[in-house]
Amino acid sequence: MHSQGPGRPSTVFAYAAMIFLLLPLLAVVPVSFTSKRYLSMPEGNWSLRHYQELIEGPEWLGSIWTSFSIGLAAAALSTFLAILFSVGIWYRQSALTRPLVALVLLPMAVPPIISALVLYFFETRTSLYDTLGGVVVAHTVMAVPYAVVTLMVALSQVDRRLELASRNMGASLWQTTVWIVLPNIKFGILSAAFLSFILSWEEISVTLFVTSTEIITLPRRIWSGLRENIDPVIAAISVLLIVVTMAAVAVKLAVEGRSPLRRA
Repeated sequence: MHSQGPGRPSTVFAYAAMIFLLLPLLAVVPVSFTSKRYLSMPEGNWSLRHYQELIEGPEWLGSIWTSFSIGLAAAALSTFLAILFSVGIWYRQSALTRPLVALVLLPMAVPPIISALVLYFFETRTSLYDTLGGVVVAHTVMAVPYAVVTLMVALSQVDRRLELASRNMGASLWQTTVWIVLPNIKFGILSAAFLSFILSWEEISVTLFVTSTEIITLPRRIWSGLRENIDPVIAAISVLLIVVTMAAVAVKLAVEGRSPLRRA
């Protein structure tokens, strides 16, 4: 009986490709420990001064909190909208399904600069420009297509006989949705929320167009720091972001590994 898994050469090649892609990220680690005031290798003088500046700097902490708040709000809003759309499409298969899906996924195909210009004109005319709510709306628009794709994949694995059985036993549409459909796609919902948060957390192109001086997210502050002066604090925050991202991905994989659909 032949094994269905990848062979040893494929596994070695996959790990080699993964290491090749990750190595450039590791170059920022020693730079973050330099004792100098510009980007350079430590050359024996290792220091935590830039991590200390990051922790004690109110501007950096303020930007981290701003990005975190916007990310949570955008993730909650985009996931909620994606649930409404995906479940509605799942229930109502019609001739309009494909056009509606294509319309919702349009921001994924349009270049980000076009989306940024459209959002800029929209927010300058609705008093949302350079406000917390305006950034949440902009990030939600960019994240919803990815959340919809994630949820439609999760819904494609739900057995429709569960819905029919529920409706035949007298449950209403809302009862079937809340008690049957949503629990069966809970890991898809968590994945959609996680993906939306990450997209909002790292978003920079649209943010540059819809903000000015009031709302400074972390990517915008890093971008400004790189443009005005090469501050080694940027290397320190990059290392922390890599660690946090790896931890979040590990938690996500652990949660998905417990999914019954994954184990099936």
